[in-house]
Amino acid sequence: MKRNILLVEPAYPTKFPPLGLMKISSYHKRMGDNVTFYKGKKDDAHYEFWDRVYVATVFTYHWKVTVDTIKFYKTAVSNDSSRIYVGGIMATLMPLELWKATGVMPLTGVLDQPGILDKDSDLIVEDMLPDYRLFDDSPHKYKLIDDSYFGYSTRGCIRKCKFCGVPVLEPKFQDYQGIKPYVRGIEEEYGEKAHLVFFDNNILASKRFESVISDILDLGFERGAKFTYESNGRTISKQRHVDFNQGTDARLMTDNHVKLLSQIALHPLRIAFDHIKDREIYEEKIRLAEKYDIQHLSNYILYNYKDTPEDLWHRLKINIDLNKELGLKIYSFPMKYIPLYGKDRSYIDKPHWNYQFLRGVQRILNVLKGTVMTTESFFYRAFGESPEEFIEILHMPEKVVMNREKKPEAEKEWFNHFRSLKEIEKDELLNILCENRTALQLKNAAACQSNKKLQQILDFYLPEDNNLLLFKNFN
Repeated sequence: MKRNILLVEPAYPTKFPPLGLMKISSYHKRMGDNVTFYKGKKDDAHYEFWDRVYVATVFTYHWKVTVDTIKFYKTAVSNDSSRIYVGGIMATLMPLELWKATGVMPLTGVLDQPGILDKDSDLIVEDMLPDYRLFDDSPHKYKLIDDSYFGYSTRGCIRKCKFCGVPVLEPKFQDYQGIKPYVRGIEEEYGEKAHLVFFDNNILASKRFESVISDILDLGFERGAKFTYESNGRTISKQRHVDFNQGTDARLMTDNHVKLLSQIALHPLRIAFDHIKDREIYEEKIRLAEKYDIQHLSNYILYNYKDTPEDLWHRLKINIDLNKELGLKIYSFPMKYIPLYGKDRSYIDKPHWNYQFLRGVQRILNVLKGTVMTTESFFYRAFGESPEEFIEILHMPEKVVMNREKKPEAEKEWFNHFRSLKEIEKDELLNILCENRTALQLKNAAACQSNKKLQQILDFYLPEDNNLLLFKNFN
């Protein structure tokens, strides 16, 4: 008898398709069931009978939207918890808390054994090809569905980094078993794709790395490979890309690793630079990339974790210097640390970081669309020409940061006010900004301020509203 299956991804932002739900979809379709996908909460769900509802989870800081979504769909199955299946990252990291919040006990870990979803089934969900047609009837689309093969060639990681959830999610490193049947299966079922994206957490830990590269080459992803297709009667050809999306471990990287990587259509090479103490080994691996003519690199830079704003500036500057010296294009992606079990994004690694500085970094990244450009001029304009100037920029009000190019006179005026403050006044300003995080709170704090210089500079932080602007700014 066909079952009615609903697969749900909560309405958190993500560019990656829910791979777990895609494999569960393939599993249920193989079992002869009907499968529907919803993104977020859909009232239509309450007008259908569902034998099962699966809800995916990702990061713990999406706690509220995820819990709300589970509760919403629980009512769609008449509060029958046995018909709600919750799994994924958050479910594996915080199963008991999720159960207490929703009344649903999650499935944890990878579905890599038979009988997990149905006791009488010998199908293994993890071994299924993902269902690329799952989103056909959904208004929510994912770019990777159209142009990429994506999945894992290894599982787990040999590291036990305190800021990372992989040791809990995938506690045992599972070495390479072969990607070719997976890719060719997707091609046969859903058509050829241009790119190949790996979600492996530490690909360089594989003892079969040469086999990984050999199989990638056999699949047609050699360096310079192109993907050709027809569109509106025209033949179009574009470069193929291979992306180890979770990055590579510089501590494991050898000359031979980079030599092998240079043979495939790698774009970009991703290397993490989480700590300034890793500078020597990081620069060594960047120079290896240049030796084998790997020009395009992407760099994850962790901040708000046992570092300082000055430390972040120096790591970003190192990439700018390497770009200039070696003729490379290293794009930096600063990533704010959030504790593994944090239920929101509010964590501040005090005393070196504070609310205003973290918001300041985010404001800069919003202007840059998340990416630190590769050239000196862009970097210096966005982050300052020194760590000291970077700290000044972090003090800036949002409307000044977001409009520095459109209204340079406002930036100049703010700098004049800020640089006229004594150090004790700068400390007081920072304290006011950190303690008063809404426009109304800031208005009230400014109204109580007796220091004329602080009164004037606080005007820059208030919304441009006649009712909130307390003091006029003068040069």
